[in-house]
This record gives sequence, structure tokens and C-alpha cells, in this order.
Amino acid sequence: MNRLSLTSRLSLLFAVAVLSVLLVTGIAFKQLSLMHFRALDRQELENKLQGAARLLSDVTSRRQFEHRAAEFDVLFGDHERLLVTIRGPDDALWLNFGDTGGFPMPAAADETDRLSDWEWQGHLYHGLSQQLPLAGDSGHLVIELWLDGTPHQQYLTTAQRWFWIAFGLCALGSWGLGWLVARHGLGPVRAVTELMASISSRSLKERLDLGDVPQELQGLASTFNSMLARLEDDFLRLSNFSSDLAHELRTPISSLITHTEVVLARSRDAGEYREALYSNLEELQRMTKLVEEMLFIAKSDNALIEPESVAIDLHALVLQLFDYYELLADDKNVSLACSGQGRIHGDPSMLRRALSNLLSNAIRHSYPGKAVRVDIGASDGGVKVTVSNVGDSIPEDQIERIFDRFYRLDPARRGGLSPHAGLGLAISRAIVEMHGGTLACESDAVSTRFIMRLPQ
Repeated sequence: MNRLSLTSRLSLLFAVAVLSVLLVTGIAFKQLSLMHFRALDRQELENKLQGAARLLSDVTSRRQFEHRAAEFDVLFGDHERLLVTIRGPDDALWLNFGDTGGFPMPAAADETDRLSDWEWQGHLYHGLSQQLPLAGDSGHLVIELWLDGTPHQQYLTTAQRWFWIAFGLCALGSWGLGWLVARHGLGPVRAVTELMASISSRSLKERLDLGDVPQELQGLASTFNSMLARLEDDFLRLSNFSSDLAHELRTPISSLITHTEVVLARSRDAGEYREALYSNLEELQRMTKLVEEMLFIAKSDNALIEPESVAIDLHALVLQLFDYYELLADDKNVSLACSGQGRIHGDPSMLRRALSNLLSNAIRHSYPGKAVRVDIGASDGGVKVTVSNVGDSIPEDQIERIFDRFYRLDPARRGGLSPHAGLGLAISRAIVEMHGGTLACESDAVSTRFIMRLPQ
């Protein structure tokens, strides 16, 4: 069953449903027919019994009964399936009507008006009996009537045989019709499948037209369109990332080649060669840092880095970073301030790196004479660290993009000449997420705030 196609499954289920209804209908028809034929036979027997009772209402003896034999022949003679016996007070057989040769003639019923059934030699008989008092209080008569229901049984047997033939044909027909209906109904699913099969990096803009999709598949189609939108966005970011990475590496490599060619263009003394090597070393160190940062992000994306878990005093950690960035802050005429306490368990070196990136970013973009603040406090069972500065606000449509790799908010710094590759915020978010936390940004005319939430 699991290997059947969806069309085959639906057609099979459709056939089972149709045949189940047909089978129940057939059983109900048979039972109703039996009840109907039984009611017809009962009515026939009751009519004959009432007619016989009228003829016997004034009979006082057997002789008088024999004088009315012709009337009984008229009463019972129009029904070839009827068997009748009338017995007198001494249980003597007064009348034996019908072909009763060899018929055992059981007692029809002890209770008046109760229909009895009797099977004999493949025939089904229905019977009624009644006791009638003789006129003059000289005893009573017993009338027994039996009606052969075999023609009705033969009709039902023939109908049942044709029913099973029709049942088999309906089984084939319903399966074929179900297959056609299922195949037509699953047309939108095939359209989705064909569209998915045609998707490539050059056709991510394709979308399903929800107007052509049945209501039952609206959710699937909408989800598929959303998935394509996410893939298109991720692929665009990956393409931009690859382009930016190539650009970031090409710039220092071109600089190294150009500088080396200039140095080798003529003979120089040892001091000039040493100075050229120092200059090349700076570019190589910058490339090494870029490669290390990219390797770190790649490992974090694939969960290949397992952070340590030791107790960390965040206030003390921030003060250590203030000591490191004090000269940079003084150079930018920016003050540093930290408030609040908080302790968590995590990797000290990683969290130091994440906070360092946020502090460096805040100092570089702060207005002179303003303060860069770090506020530490409790939040939802964890710790919230907010790094804020007063500077140019970040446009709302750019807030989430600043965490993209190689993305720089200042277009003038996207040419590859900036010493900052645009990976700091991406690395900070990766570190925070490795610790089970979140990193978000808020920006308005008052300040720009990077909010880090970490579990304790």
C-alpha cells in the first residue's frame, strides 16, 4: 500500500467507498424484499383464513361440511401454491387441499395470527392456523394453511446472482472512474511538482499562481511560494557574499602584486627590501584575519564549534574591554560607561570577541563628545547586555542587513579599501546564537542600541 502512487490510492479508496455503499444497499434490498414477500404471503394466508372461517361459521357436522366442498374448492382453487388441511373435533382429516403428498404438515402455530416458517425439500413454506368452534357447541375445527414461498426465493436468488455480477462490474468501473477523478484532481499537485523540478538558481523568481490552485492546496502553494522567496533571498545573499569575498581577497592580493612588482623593478638596498617586506606582511596579516573570520563563521554555521561553559562576570569582562579600547575612545573623543551586574555560563574568549566587535563598532560610529554605554541587567530568566551609542541612526530597512557578511552601511566603504571587512556583527551574532541567545539592533534619532540576550 505504501508503494502505491497517490492517484492509485485515491482511486482504490474511491472504489472501496462505492462498493461499500453498493454492498450495504444490496443487503438492505434483500432484507426489505424478504420482509415484503413475507408480508404478501401473510396477507394471502389471512385472506384465505378469513374466507374459510366465514364458510365454517354455521357448520355443525362433517356431513354439512361435505355439502360445501365445492365452495372450498372455489376459495382455495385459485392459488396453486396453497396447501390446506381442516381437521374435525376427533382430529379426523375433513379437507386436504393441494399437492400435500409426502408433505409432513407440521403444526402451523400454537398462537393465533403467528406466521410460522417450514423448510422441506428445498422449499420454504409460511403457515397460519386457527381453531374455529363448531355451531351448536359440538367441538372445534382446526384450519392449517401453508403457502409455498419458493418463487420468491428463486426471484431473490436470481437477483442476488445478477447483483454480484453488477458488483464486479461496478468494482472495475468505480476504480477506473476513481483513477480519472483522482488524476484530474491531482493536476495542481503535478503542476507544483513540475515547477519544483524546473527550479534552478536562474528561475527562483517563479511562483505558483494561487488563483489556479484549489482551496485544499492553498496552504501548500503559499508555503511553497514562501520557500522560494526565502531561497531567492538566501541565494542573492550568497551570491553577494561570494562576490564580496572575492573582492575582499582581490584587493590585498592586487596590492601585494603591485607593491612587489615596484620593489623588483630595480635594485634596492637591504633597508628598502625590509620595508617592502613589512608592508607586504601587513597585507598578509589582514588576509589571514579575513580568512580566520570566514572560517569561524563557516564552522559556526555547521555547528562545528562547541563553546566552553564557565562562570563569567560580565561587568568585569566589559571593564577589561574598556581598558583595551580606551585609547581608541580617547582618539574619537568618546567616553565609556558601564552599569549593572550579570553572571552567565559561557565561553569567555568568544563572548569577549562578540562584545569587542560591538564596542569597536559603537566607538567608530559615535559622535565626538558623546558616550558609549554598556548596560547589564536581568531579562526573562537570563541576562541582557545593551551596547548603545549616539550617532547617525540606521535606516529601518537596513537594520537586519547589517548582520549580513561583508555588508557595510556606508556605501563609501564598500570598495574594499576599508580595514574592516564587515564581518564583525555577523561573528557577534553567531557567537551569541552558539550560546543560545539572540542579538538584535534598535536605532532611532536618540541612539543606536545593540541588545544581546543570553541565558544564565
